[in-house]
Amino acid sequence: MNFLKQVTLVFALVFAMQTSFGQDKKANNIDNSNIALQGYSPVSYLDLGIAQKGLKEHKSEHNKVVYYFTSAEQKKKFDKNPSKYMPQYGGYCAFGVYAGAKFRPDPNKFIVKDGKYFLYLYNIELDAQQLWLAENNHNKLVSTANENWKKLKSTYN
Repeated sequence: MNFLKQVTLVFALVFAMQTSFGQDKKANNIDNSNIALQGYSPVSYLDLGIAQKGLKEHKSEHNKVVYYFTSAEQKKKFDKNPSKYMPQYGGYCAFGVYAGAKFRPDPNKFIVKDGKYFLYLYNIELDAQQLWLAENNHNKLVSTANENWKKLKSTYN
């Protein structure tokens, strides 16, 4: 194999590895330790309808992403059916995805509907949860967000 082919092959392999390792970071709102939901429990959102910070001692990993839970029972529930507890749009702001962008949400701003939970950006300038609710058309917003997510999940913020 000549030198140029070797260099090309090495660059292709490095690019492929970066792309495959980067996929979780693109499609999931995680920190540098691969922790999702800023440490909040996905089971608390969906089953209890409340935002609760999980504990390090009760954690699970699913598809290279780490989730924290408030108890061993919550961890067991998640481990039995992790796909049930995945946040919509990888844990990014649902209204942002609807609008075509990825924003980190406030973990305390969320809606549970139709067996799913949606997180929203909240800061001094914008309450995305209120914008979503003001539209008064959850299904239309979800439909548009789902279409946008097909492209957004493979992009960086």
